[in-house]
Amino acid sequence: MTTLYVTHPRFPEHDSPGHPEHAGRIRAIWQRLDETGLAARMQAVEAPSIERDLILSVHTPRYLDLLDKLSGLDRTVRLDNDTYANPWSYEIARLSAGGVVRAVDAVASGAVRNALAAVRPPGHHAMPDHGMGFCLLGNIALAARYAQQQSGLRRILIVDYDVHHGNGTEAMFYTDPSVLFISTHQQGIYPGTGAINDTGVGKGVGFNINVPLMGGHGDASYAAIFEQIVWPAALRFEPELILVSAGFDAHWDDPLAGIHLSLNGYAHLTRELVRMADQLCGGKIAFIVEGGYNLDVLSEGVANIARVLLGEETVDPLGASPYSERAGVENVIARVKQVHGL
Repeated sequence: MTTLYVTHPRFPEHDSPGHPEHAGRIRAIWQRLDETGLAARMQAVEAPSIERDLILSVHTPRYLDLLDKLSGLDRTVRLDNDTYANPWSYEIARLSAGGVVRAVDAVASGAVRNALAAVRPPGHHAMPDHGMGFCLLGNIALAARYAQQQSGLRRILIVDYDVHHGNGTEAMFYTDPSVLFISTHQQGIYPGTGAINDTGVGKGVGFNINVPLMGGHGDASYAAIFEQIVWPAALRFEPELILVSAGFDAHWDDPLAGIHLSLNGYAHLTRELVRMADQLCGGKIAFIVEGGYNLDVLSEGVANIARVLLGEETVDPLGASPYSERAGVENVIARVKQVHGL
């Protein structure tokens, strides 16, 4: 079976010069996948636009009406201090979300073994009633809802290893026991959410696992978190599909944060998640691009995802972090395990 690769040539149309989430990000990914021959070894498809009815499964009509109105303007506007929209942004966001839905549909249906969705704008900060954190639509949340509605999947695991807490994804499933959301993120940076004790409400209690980390943690800390938290939680939950919010801003050379993963460290997490999918849900896994603002890190990190999905060796041209790894991850792990009974 093949690996699906979903993207769209119109993604650069959502752009604002000087903004960290700019069109050059997706171009760097395309260039790296092309020059390594990885794109040619995957089954490439263009992202379709998502339907409004599906967007309403996680977003409010009022918010979509706002995005519609912004499409009629002749200028770029700010939804908040961090998030912009130009006249084409809503259309491009619908392609981004549609691309993730397309990837997840193919995996859930068994048409492909696994998938990589190289999309933008990203989605894990988008809230039900507003965009934030560079994100307009909740890409991965929409795809999870689609998989449940169309494929009848009962249990979906979402793992978010972007350096920023996936507050939008969390909000969309906070009361829902059918989706287990696990986020590893740097504590004390944007968006300021993701505390260990935020475990869900109502029937969703226990199905939201946050692992906040101080800056300075790196490969060894993340490997321990996956071994002692992510794996036990997944084994207990028994997912039928795994979706990954793949952000590369936890790398030691990313300009916006202070976690010290290397590309080798990231590749280890990717391999563990693929192994998890192989063991628990017939290999059904899709990786969705989120953040990452060093273009060399981002492009090589996404290329490494493709390599893992294709069963090839990964590379790390940037090398290990030059900084000493922060101690004390054992205390965070112990606290998370206590809260969640792991």
